[in-house]
Amino acid sequence: MLVDYQKVNIYHQEGKPVLSGVDFHVDEGEFIYLIGRVGSGKSSLLKTVYFELDIEEAEKATVMEQDLRTLKRKHVPALRRQMGVIFQDFQLLSDRTVYKNLRFVLRATGWKGKKQIDERIKEVLSDVGLEDKADKMPHELSGGEQQRIAIARAILNKPKLIVADEPTGNLDPETAENIIRLLRHISQTGTSVIMSTHNMPLLDKYPGIVYRCENGSLREVTNDFNRMECADDADEAPADTQQPTSMA
Repeated sequence: MLVDYQKVNIYHQEGKPVLSGVDFHVDEGEFIYLIGRVGSGKSSLLKTVYFELDIEEAEKATVMEQDLRTLKRKHVPALRRQMGVIFQDFQLLSDRTVYKNLRFVLRATGWKGKKQIDERIKEVLSDVGLEDKADKMPHELSGGEQQRIAIARAILNKPKLIVADEPTGNLDPETAENIIRLLRHISQTGTSVIMSTHNMPLLDKYPGIVYRCENGSLREVTNDFNRMECADDADEAPADTQQPTSMA
């Protein structure tokens, strides 16, 4: 299991409680949505998964088999190399090309040979459909293209897990759908994806496991969400064509 949280309490860095009694689990190849209002704790939960926010109170809290309650900070960089993180605001380095953005990550994570670096960059740009953008500066790309480059950066080291914090928040609906389709494809290759989102229609089109942050707690609502969608569809369908829908 890549993430195994049992009865975890999560606090802001200043000590304010955010979520309590969290049970949260991620297995290989799963696609998981985190939903909830702004400030409900989605980002804080994600920050614990990629080691930005410490966990001190928990019955169990492991990420990639590492106990977060006793994890030493010196071990965090090695663990992060097994993980990709995608942000809403892309966080590309604005003073260098796409190629140099990706090369910077590879060198920082221990890659040395130019040939191997070039081949890996070519591979990930192909994966996200932007082979012709290697020499472009970030400001020369559209928002959707910048997010695709951010995804390419996240998969450079073939991670076991991708954590995506509102990756479609700044994108138009069509581009957002393309990004979700790409992340879904990545999950089908065996890499797990945890994604926070406010874009509820995407959950219907690209179903996954759903957790809701609400009132200081986290609940898995996958089945509830399915029933809600079925009821909505039934209400809207003509009487002679009503059929149950499925998120599966």
